[in-house]
Amino acid sequence: MTVYLLTGALVGVVLVGWLLLRKRRRHQTSLRRDAPTFEALQPPRLRIGTRLGGVFGRQIDASFWDSLEEALIAADVGVATSASVVERVRATEPSDPEEARSTLREVLVGGFDARDRSIAAEGDPAVVVVVGVNGSGKTTTIAKIAASQIAAGRSVLVAAADTFRAAAAEQMVSWADRIGFDIVRGSDGADPAAVAFDALSAAQARGVDVLIVDTAGRLHSKQNLMDELAKVVRVLGRDSGSVDEVLLVLDGSTGQNGIAQAKAFTAAVGVTGLIVTKLDGTAKGGAALAVEDDLGLPLKLIGVGEGPGDLLHFDPGTFVDELLGDV
Repeated sequence: MTVYLLTGALVGVVLVGWLLLRKRRRHQTSLRRDAPTFEALQPPRLRIGTRLGGVFGRQIDASFWDSLEEALIAADVGVATSASVVERVRATEPSDPEEARSTLREVLVGGFDARDRSIAAEGDPAVVVVVGVNGSGKTTTIAKIAASQIAAGRSVLVAAADTFRAAAAEQMVSWADRIGFDIVRGSDGADPAAVAFDALSAAQARGVDVLIVDTAGRLHSKQNLMDELAKVVRVLGRDSGSVDEVLLVLDGSTGQNGIAQAKAFTAAVGVTGLIVTKLDGTAKGGAALAVEDDLGLPLKLIGVGEGPGDLLHFDPGTFVDELLGDV
């Protein structure tokens, strides 16, 4: 009799536990980890991990300016740029922290200048080459650009010219199936320039509006790899007449290393614009100002999530307001 009672109690405990687990799972958001997702778990927004708002909760004295410069450096604005920014704000002799904050905003926004931040797409077809190091979010960014072009009523063809990373073409195919664009791909290890040329020929034959070329992630310090990337751009420029854009994708969490990357890629392939990704996480983001200040390259797009709609046109005012947000 005791055995039956114990067995019944055990079954009851297991049943209650199963019901509670099932109820909990019904309220959880489903998120596949093996494929790109269209929906973020939270509404997309620009979120800079290290902000500057906390500096302004104190009186202006000698240490205030040191703290401000340290906060800018911590936000990856860069040592030289941070020193220059603080000196310009200090020269206005603000009477209180709020005035200092307002002046700082003006200086930071002004640091981005009134550059053209639109995506050039005038060719027939328009040719957009996307470059960057491995892990920067390049392939996902290409899918987002394709989605935005399709939403604008343009036809898109993507050249899967990253023939060195085994899963690169498969990842692009997955995005293509979800968004609705065509792909030209080569075999693993194929000459990237040849794949790009075949894609250009296909785009011209089909009357496609925009050709976007994915390239293998390159270590900016490896000259032979950069030379091969330059060959892709040369082939496309020769046979299309011109390459409309060479966009460099930078991971927002890489900080000042992004400047070294930008310099190397610009020297090799003539980068025309920047895309900074992963600004929905803990990226500091201030490197964007440093890159523009140092190289004069316009930041055109920012990535704030995984979905196709999470690639935003860069607005300096919005960006700086987020950087200055309260801690």
